[in-house]
Amino acid sequence: MADSLFERLKSDAVDDWHAYVDHQFVTRLGDGSLPKAAFRHYLIQDYLFLIQFARAYALAVYKSDTLDDMRAAAAAISGILDTEMQLHVEFCAKWGLTEKQMEASPEANANMAYTRYVLEKGHAGDILDLHVALSPCVIGYGEIGAKLAVRGAVPDNPYQAWIDMYAGEDYQSVVAAANQTIDRLAESRLTEARYRSLVRTFAQATRLEVAFWTMGLEQSG
Repeated sequence: MADSLFERLKSDAVDDWHAYVDHQFVTRLGDGSLPKAAFRHYLIQDYLFLIQFARAYALAVYKSDTLDDMRAAAAAISGILDTEMQLHVEFCAKWGLTEKQMEASPEANANMAYTRYVLEKGHAGDILDLHVALSPCVIGYGEIGAKLAVRGAVPDNPYQAWIDMYAGEDYQSVVAAANQTIDRLAESRLTEARYRSLVRTFAQATRLEVAFWTMGLEQSG
């Protein structure tokens, strides 16, 4: 069975991918040694990221060619705005962060660079370009959660709930759906010439994810 488009992209951007999924921020989440100030800063920026993420799926509605794709993108928007953001707020409350505080926080440069890059690729290209730009986040977090879970829980790890969330069945189903969407969109759009462009998009989005982790570590306070 041929690799999915995502696996092919990952293979052709392997150095960037390892820099992302094996970043020090990630490994220190896994062993519990990440400074709590770094994690709080990350949580605030992740809240702000979700707002832009919802806008990206709104753009996916506009870029869709079929009603099914429009409905899928609209469902993603609802999932982010009505469910995921509320869950994030509840999770952050346990870390002493309020929604009002997060909403009033400025976006970090790394956050702006990544989210605006995704939106720009979606505006300039089509729905496949947009989903490829989103995939390091959507699918990558599932891979990171699964990898950390396989390594086993560290006693009293303050970040275990985060790991469990992304390793869990609910999020892994999101990963599977994202993979299927990319493959389906590629069926009528992908050529070898187009693939080279998609690799560049994927690699750059992955590097921007690396910068997002680094941003968190820089706030170890």
